[in-house]
Amino acid sequence: MHSSTIFHLTNGGTSVVVDSTTAGLPAILYWGSALEETGSLDDFAAVSRPQRVSGGLDSPPRLTLVPQESFGWQGTPGITGHRDGGAHFARFATTTISASGTEFRFTAEDPHSGLGLEGSLVLTDAGLFRQRVQLTNVGDTPYEVSSILAVFPVPSTAGEILDTTGRHLRERSPQRHTLTTGTYRRESRRGRPGLDATLLLAAGEAAFGFESGMVHAVHSAWSGNHQLLVERTPSGETFIAAGELLLSQEIVLQPGDSYAAPDALGSWGNGLNELSQRFHQEQRSRPSHPQRDRPVTLNTWEAVYFDHNLQRLTQLADRAAAVGIERFVLDDGWFKGRRDDTAGLGDWFVDDNVWPDGLAPIIDHVRTLGMEFGLWFEPEMVNPDSDLARLHPDWILQADGRLPPSARQQQALNLAIPEAWEYLLDRMDSILSGHDIAYIKWDHNRDLVEAAGAISGVPEVHRNVTALYRLLDELKRRHPGLEIESCASGGGRVDLEILARTDRIWTSDCIDPLERLVIQKYTGLLVAPELMGMHIGGPVSHSTHRAHSLPLRASTAVFGHYGVEWDISELEEQESADLAAWIAVHKEWRSLLHSGRVVHADQPDPAMDVRGTVAGDGSAALYAYTLTASSASYPPGRIRFPGLDPTALYTIAPAAAALNHPGAGQSPLDWYQAALRGTPAVLSGRLLGSVGVQAPVLFPEQSILIEVRRTSARKDPS
Repeated sequence: MHSSTIFHLTNGGTSVVVDSTTAGLPAILYWGSALEETGSLDDFAAVSRPQRVSGGLDSPPRLTLVPQESFGWQGTPGITGHRDGGAHFARFATTTISASGTEFRFTAEDPHSGLGLEGSLVLTDAGLFRQRVQLTNVGDTPYEVSSILAVFPVPSTAGEILDTTGRHLRERSPQRHTLTTGTYRRESRRGRPGLDATLLLAAGEAAFGFESGMVHAVHSAWSGNHQLLVERTPSGETFIAAGELLLSQEIVLQPGDSYAAPDALGSWGNGLNELSQRFHQEQRSRPSHPQRDRPVTLNTWEAVYFDHNLQRLTQLADRAAAVGIERFVLDDGWFKGRRDDTAGLGDWFVDDNVWPDGLAPIIDHVRTLGMEFGLWFEPEMVNPDSDLARLHPDWILQADGRLPPSARQQQALNLAIPEAWEYLLDRMDSILSGHDIAYIKWDHNRDLVEAAGAISGVPEVHRNVTALYRLLDELKRRHPGLEIESCASGGGRVDLEILARTDRIWTSDCIDPLERLVIQKYTGLLVAPELMGMHIGGPVSHSTHRAHSLPLRASTAVFGHYGVEWDISELEEQESADLAAWIAVHKEWRSLLHSGRVVHADQPDPAMDVRGTVAGDGSAALYAYTLTASSASYPPGRIRFPGLDPTALYTIAPAAAALNHPGAGQSPLDWYQAALRGTPAVLSGRLLGSVGVQAPVLFPEQSILIEVRRTSARKDPS
């Protein structure tokens, strides 16, 4: 047994206080900014215990790490399941505890239910709070797990919820709600996180923003069905919980088997800028995180679609190399029978009708030009009109002997079938081994519906996700240095567990810069910019049919993993030169953009968007100011530049002035014109962050880049 002890974990500017004296399992008393002077932790625990009240239980229940009804908890339980219709109410008691300054571990048992529990709480160097829970069947008969949730308490001051919803071509659309008593739940039943998924469920002070307001958020690191909820009980506890959403019979533990719930990760901050930086810092600390410059990428999809013609593609590659592209990716349409999206998926053999000499001619040409070559796959999917489907109809996920409703004329393979998994590994390995391919664009273009085994009839989402992880891991093991992009109808599969195995996500199939401003802003709450594909589309967006200038399209994409999704093979000379100049600007700033702190300014005018990246040492920053619509004020107000060292002095100037809107206004603007003359204004980081400068007058849907650099110069006090 354990002794009654209060534990204080601290790391990365975060503290967590755990009380192990509670009945059943330990409870988290505090999660937030680092506590330097705590006083007596025993006293802190004593003043945190709930009071018995009329109409309540004799022993008031606690919000423990895994809340249990057997101890009186009447909110959402932390674990549900049953053993052949019985043992519904587990009653775990802690058996062992171990702790260090950054980690707390416990085990617990319920002999009556025949269950064992293990859990860990870890504070990472970035200050993220990670929880892991594992359940083991120590009984003699099978036990079905229905749900396991990791629970994160949030302060009682939280009064507002932020999450995101969306659809194809408009992922990560923010929505806010008042946090009231009761439960607000978000679920994905799509077999992937989904286009409407919320990456983070956040609860914070009313009207919290990017720069201010205490806010806590939780992410579920899982690439399949999941659940996130925020709950406030009538007794005053407020918490966020996260876990996998399990379908009936997906997890049936045989005696001795265990189920490890997905990692749940929490972050906090005084504003969303600080909260998201913890996630970015954590990603950058991974051994698998890309260490070299992110290659500027051209993807051929919107350039040629299914029209794979060697002459046209070599012409596109020539122009790509000339403007500074570093990676050339051949998208959908290269494999057997694939002339449109109605056939061929699953038949991963080079189509000799389109490529009579194989892929070698285009790959060799691309490599001769000094670019890497990438190739598109959609391994988890199959068209009914394919040799694979005709040979192995039982490999298709389906229920009751019928195919589910189709999407994009395709169905999903059951990767949990060993033979199907081996087939995909063999075909992809063969293509990669036979060609100089540095990169895979890995797509997943439909939600899963009735995702059951054709023979068993049992839902197979969980086993397909774990099979996907094994497939990715094995391909990376066999092909060291291979980079993989996670694409799922755009941003339909974005989570930290898929990113543990891939090197970037395709943020959205929509490249309209106005849509992308919002999509990238809220995807970036979780994902570091160097892991987010941000491409320059053509002059007219294929998804919205809006027309935009190159400066807007290019500046919107410049902060992320830069690329081009546009047929540039026949650009006029000036257009080509302008595109090359924008790519050069990205390369000039790339190391800062992919290592610095991402910031967004809370501008009172919603038409004025200010975002940027600040170097880790505060020495320089690049910001974009975009006017998304006409402003209510004319001229517009000031724009501020958050994230700078308040005690340092900085120069402020347009970045690559020739690329910005000519004149950047209808009349001269002092600080802008001074910078063009070579005598930029010098202001403190405090003034730039809190007061700002007069914004240039732009027409709607225009953008300029502004560079800020630390200087030792001081202005003449006269």
